[in-house]
Amino acid sequence: MWVHSLTVISLISRFVISTALVLSSAFLYIICLLFPSPITQISYFLKFYPPTDYIVTCSLSPIGVFCFQKETAMELKNMVAMVARTGRQLQRYNKGHRQVVGCIPYRIKCNKGKNLEDSLEVLVISAQRKGKGMLFPKGGWESDESIKEAALRESIEEAGVLGTVERVLGKWLFKSKNNENHYEGYMFPLLVKEELDFWPEKDIRQRYWMSVPKAKEACQQPWMKEALDLLVKRLESSQTIEEESV
Repeated sequence: MWVHSLTVISLISRFVISTALVLSSAFLYIICLLFPSPITQISYFLKFYPPTDYIVTCSLSPIGVFCFQKETAMELKNMVAMVARTGRQLQRYNKGHRQVVGCIPYRIKCNKGKNLEDSLEVLVISAQRKGKGMLFPKGGWESDESIKEAALRESIEEAGVLGTVERVLGKWLFKSKNNENHYEGYMFPLLVKEELDFWPEKDIRQRYWMSVPKAKEACQQPWMKEALDLLVKRLESSQTIEEESV
């Protein structure tokens, strides 16, 4: 009798957990449909899962397939195979200029006894086309996202880094050397908090941490070099204020 009761309780518990997982997966699917922004999807994806060791995993596409895996949240985050956005149906334009957004991912190593130039490193990525040198993550700003969401999305898609998007460095108007298209570009600093093991463009780009002088030498985009100079000036100014307040 006692064993029979335990069996019934066990079956009921499994049924409840299975039902909760199915409902959670359906909820995530609806979220992906309603909020197509990859940044929004990631936040919901990592946030909503049952309080068990079974975490609902899903692709970050509304047409993805849901499955169940026994993983920790950290392992799950590194397993996410997010697909980079393609197409320009949602692309923003301003007076004929395509609006693009980029980030300068940076980190500051232990700077005790060092000046900023020795402790500051920035992350550059290889261009998709061979012979085009290095650059910072950047891409089109789309109509269903804020400008900071776009900046973070590009950093995840192209460089596989997460962090804090800080105050904008500036706006640049420039023309493409290849097709004569005109662009309106914005650049943000990104204080890197985490580097992902897997990201959408891992197979087509390389990423490298560099000192500021080496990054300026490797980068082929003049407007990005100007943005880097502005970042260095801002950080130097902040460092000076902190030293004076001590």
